[in-house]
Formats: sequence, C-alpha cells, structure tokens
Amino acid sequence: MIKFLIGVAIGICVAVVVAVIVVFAVARVGERPVSVADGSVLVLKLEGDIPERAPVDLPIPFFQGRAPLTVKEVWDLLRKSAADSRIQAIVLEPAGVNAGWAKLQEIRGSIEKFKKSGKPVIAFLRTPGTREYYLATAADRIYMAPEDYLNVKGLRMELMFLRRTLDKLGVNVEILHAGKYKDFGDTFTRTSMTAETREVLDSVLDDLYAHLIGTIASSRKKTPEEVRALLDEGPFLSNQALPAGLVDALLYEDQVFGELKKRLKASEDPEKVSAREYARITPASLGLEGGPRIAYVVGEGGITRGDSGDNGISGPDGIGSEGFSRLLRRVKEDDKIRGVIVRIDSPGGDSFASDEIWREMNLLSKKKPTVISMSDAAASGGYYISMTGDPVIAYPGTFTGSIGVVFGKANLRGLYDKLGIDKQMLTRGRFADIDTDYTPMTEAQRQKLRHGIDENYRAFVAKVAEARKRPFEEIEPLAQGRVWLGSQARERGLVDELGGLDLALTRLKEKAGIGAEEKVTLVSYPPRRSLIEVLFGQTPSLFESSMNWLGPLKAIKGWDTALWMKGGMMRLMPYRIEVY
Repeated sequence: MIKFLIGVAIGICVAVVVAVIVVFAVARVGERPVSVADGSVLVLKLEGDIPERAPVDLPIPFFQGRAPLTVKEVWDLLRKSAADSRIQAIVLEPAGVNAGWAKLQEIRGSIEKFKKSGKPVIAFLRTPGTREYYLATAADRIYMAPEDYLNVKGLRMELMFLRRTLDKLGVNVEILHAGKYKDFGDTFTRTSMTAETREVLDSVLDDLYAHLIGTIASSRKKTPEEVRALLDEGPFLSNQALPAGLVDALLYEDQVFGELKKRLKASEDPEKVSAREYARITPASLGLEGGPRIAYVVGEGGITRGDSGDNGISGPDGIGSEGFSRLLRRVKEDDKIRGVIVRIDSPGGDSFASDEIWREMNLLSKKKPTVISMSDAAASGGYYISMTGDPVIAYPGTFTGSIGVVFGKANLRGLYDKLGIDKQMLTRGRFADIDTDYTPMTEAQRQKLRHGIDENYRAFVAKVAEARKRPFEEIEPLAQGRVWLGSQARERGLVDELGGLDLALTRLKEKAGIGAEEKVTLVSYPPRRSLIEVLFGQTPSLFESSMNWLGPLKAIKGWDTALWMKGGMMRLMPYRIEVY
C-alpha cells in the first residue's frame, strides 16, 4: 500500500510539473514580437558557460533566464545591433564567464567589429577576473564600482595528480600511449609533471600571457613592459585600478547609465534591451540574411560511439558517432544547402568513433563546399575529424593538435582486497582477460596493445599528412601527442588561418562561389530543441542540458576521466587545460 501511495504521489508531481511546463509553452506561443524602441541600449550580460550548441528551449521564466547564450548567438547579437539603427550603444557586463580563450577571442573580436559602426561600447565590471577584464578591454570605457576588486594578476595552470591517493586505495592504473607528449594518464600514474608536459604547458602559458599583455597594452595605451609590471602588482582594489589606468572611472551602475545618457545626448533615459530578449530579433528582419542557405554544424564535447538521436549528440556534453554522422548525412543530402561551416569544440575521445565521423566528414566535403572552424579545443579526435583537406580556421587561443593515441586500464585488485571482494576467472583464449580490472597486464598483453596503438597512431599521422598535403615525415615530428595553441599550429602548418566566424564565412563564400557581399542564411545543426521535441524525443537530457547553472558539478568529472572510463583506444587530449 505504501509503495502504491508513493507511486501515486510521484505521478501527481510529474503531472503537475508537465502541466506547468505546458502552460508556459502555450503562453510562449502567444508572445508578442520583441519591440525595440529608438535610442535603445543593448545590455550584454555574459555569465557562466558560453556553449557552442544551443541548450533545450524551456518556456519557463527561471530556466529561460538561466539559459546561456551560445557563441553564435553572441556573434549574431553584435552584428545585428551594429546594423540596427534603434540600438545606439552596448553596455557590456561580463561576470563569472566560464569560457576558453578561443571563445573569448571570438567575442572580443566581434565587439571590436561592432565599434566600426560608430556606436559606443562601455563596460561595467563587477569583481572581474582576467577573462572578464580581457573582454572589457574591447570597450571604449571601462567602469567599476568605487568599492570593488579587480582580480587581474596574470595567468596560471594547475595540474592535479592522484597517484598517492590511488596507492592508498589499492588502485593501479596502466597507460600505454603513442607519442612522447601524449601524457594522458599522468594524473593517475605520477605525482608530478614530466619534462614534456612542462615544456608544452610553459609554451602555452607564455603565448597566452604575451597575447593578454599585448591586448591590454594596446587598449589601455600602455607599453607591454608597463602592463607586465602592472600585472605583477595585481590584484587591485578599485581605488588602485583607477590610478594604474586599468579602468576609466569608479561609478555605480546607475551612474554609468547616466554617463552614457550624456554621451548619447539623450533627453530621456535610454531604453534597455536585454541580450536574451534581443536574441529573438532575427538577422533576416534587419536585412542581414537571405539568399543561399549555409549549414552551421556544431560538434561539441567528447567523442563517443553509439546512437545519439537526430540532433547529433550523445548527451549534453558529447558527440555520438552515429547521431553526428546521421546529422552530417542530412546536411549532405539537402539540396538547398550551398555550403557548410563545421564548428568543432572537442578534446577528442574514442578512437574508432572519431574515425567513423572522419569518414562522414570527408563524404560531406566531397558533396558540399566545407570550412572547418575550431573553437576552444579541436584536439586529438577533434583534430582528427577536422582532417578533410578543407580550410581549417582556428583562434590564436584554440587548443589543437594532440595527434596521438592512448589506452588506459585500471587494476582494482588492491581495492577489492581492502573491501574483502574476491574474484575468480575462467578464460578461453590467450587474451581473454586483457581488459579485466582484477589483474595487471602481462608482457604479451602489453605488446598486443602496443602494436594496435602504434598502428592507430600511424594511421592518424597519415590522415593528417594527406589532408595537409605534406609528407608523413614532416607531420610526424609535429605529432607525438603534443598540444599546440592555434597560433603555434598556424606557424607549423597544422591549421590554415587564424580567425573566427567572420573569416570562416568569408572563406566558405569563396569556396561556394558566393559573392563576398551577397547575403546568406545560416541554418544551425542541430537546431535549438523545443519543449515538445524533448518531451517526445530524448527526454533524459532535458534537465541535464538545461540546468547549466549546475556547471561546477559537471566540471568535476572533466573531459579525460569521463571518456577514459568508457575504455578502449582513445584519441584524446592528454589533459584538460584551463588557464585562469
């Protein structure tokens, strides 16, 4: 009886939740079009994640307010507002931005392009970190409150090593890899970084730091030496940041809008338009789109095998090989699509899943003009699937390369002993227990795996050499599992150009024979999913992909651990890189 009552209660709760959602969905259908008054100001608040793929569109005010804008939506906002005579200025308010340096470079570059319209951009910062300040340097003026904190003090990386913890637990992790820089697994097998890891990360940190210093110096009219010396004195209180020339004035938010009103010579306070509201304005309504249709295909997250539905994903954080391949075939077979921009943001993943997607990418490339646009990461398997021979465009801060293969296996025998767990195995076949978690690998098993990993690595390098139209012998020294920044990869011929969505669109028009000034319509794949599509489609990802405010919990698993636990040979970045 108790179970029955519990079931009834749960059923009632679910019914109520669904009813509430449906009510909001119906109300959403009847929403009036966005009204933008003349002389309006676009308030661009950037907070939390800035994903590549659009999350589920839930018509509930709380979730809508929390739903992040995608990189393309921010790009669209800035080009729309530049062309919209009703928008007179932008107030940029970044706070707690969780994005890589490539995405930051895309957004900052788009702000710089907006400024060519002659409209002002001002930034108001609340306890900004380095990411927020980097974006704000694109503004005409930077403001902070009189009592605040500018947490800008340089950059850092941190690597975590679990070897001693695993030893205490009785867990032994065995790693095989091809490429001396493919140091995936060091987190589990070492207590400190190798010389190769230090070499790569030092070069990455040096280049990013030089870029940051150069950007601040240019925008704040200082020399790089002055900026370097300043950052050595950070972080700063507001009353320290002002005399250092890092901000222009100390004002509260209402005072900032008062200053903007004076600058615009407006008789009344300007109407504020939120970014989320303005995102509902279509580019076509402003005459920015029309004509040939261009597919904008997004592949975001770790690469895994399996079906992932028509939307081309295996969940909120990954690329499923079967679903993504089906998505690519849809684009390939659509006669209305003139060309394709494939946007990659992936650290890689399963080796054979990457190869399946690589095949479909190449078939697409033969049918449609294609350009590859790399985001924060297009490394290992993410780089592999980009090797179609088409133009590859990356940002200076993109993590790419990592051409290598790795295999990992955990031996839990010691842990089982501590827990009082015993296992007995019966086998038929010489290598039947090659992947058991109860015994270490034998030398014969190790050699068996080593042969497969080496063959997989050679195939990877060969595909890169063919796509880059260079001899194997030239590519192999650049491989070895080493991660490169986009700027470093460009110098070594692993990518073609440095730039973002504007450059990708320009190059695609050239390939597709579309005039430089001719309007095109960008069609997103996968599209933003509506409530109805989710309720009657892939429901498990409904809340997981929408509750991005739970981002810190997702970050715990990392790219590496989540994908490695799926087993098999991996084309995966050796570590998850975040530069603070």
